[in-house]
Amino acid sequence: MSFVLRLLAVLCLAPALALAQADYAREKRLAEEIIPAIDVGDAVWLELKSGRKFLAIHTPNAKAAASVVVVHGMGLHPDWGLINVLRTRLAEQRYTTLSVQMPVLAADARGEEYAPLLAEADERLAAGVAFLRGRGSKKVAIVSHSMGTLMTDHFLVSAGTVRIDAWVAIGLSGEFTPLAVFKAPVLDLYGEKDYPAFVGARERAAAIMQVRGSAQAKIAGADHFFTDMEDQLVRRVRLFLDSRLR
Repeated sequence: MSFVLRLLAVLCLAPALALAQADYAREKRLAEEIIPAIDVGDAVWLELKSGRKFLAIHTPNAKAAASVVVVHGMGLHPDWGLINVLRTRLAEQRYTTLSVQMPVLAADARGEEYAPLLAEADERLAAGVAFLRGRGSKKVAIVSHSMGTLMTDHFLVSAGTVRIDAWVAIGLSGEFTPLAVFKAPVLDLYGEKDYPAFVGARERAAAIMQVRGSAQAKIAGADHFFTDMEDQLVRRVRLFLDSRLR
């Protein structure tokens, strides 16, 4: 069974876990740490239906043809390493970016433990898309990495009337959710040395090839975090977005 299906199985078979909440205290500490260090972009606070607010980093570009929601991986934050590279360099390439804080657990939590947080992750992504559309963005894409890609996959299944125009799914281990109906082009992107992302790669390719404009790509020599290969990653992401959004 793929990691995606295992995670969803945990959510379905252990309803008691659905009462679990994100580690908001840790999220607050992360925000206090990164906000003073933001060099590019502005900290903004988006609100959930519960009234709880969460951090996002908004980097507008006056000449932007489209906007991008950037989604980090498990237990991280919206200005972490590779996510900072994506959100800032895409902004330099005439995209407005919004990097959102996804719900987190303790630093030592396992991936399967994130199942109860998927519903809140859905709401955060919807709020991010709404924020950008509310500021005039006619085209909005999502660029996600690792656990953020899993969360985005779940969001797209549950999104209802929320529309996105493209999705770059980076470093997903396992298959896309079988019930997912992709309406926007998808780039399934992973590194040659990213072993987990090879799991389900053939099935992912078959799923997205049903959607016009979708593709799968492997970056030679890259690991899960694209260490020292950020330039190649950003280039592939940008080329895909340019061809689908402009």
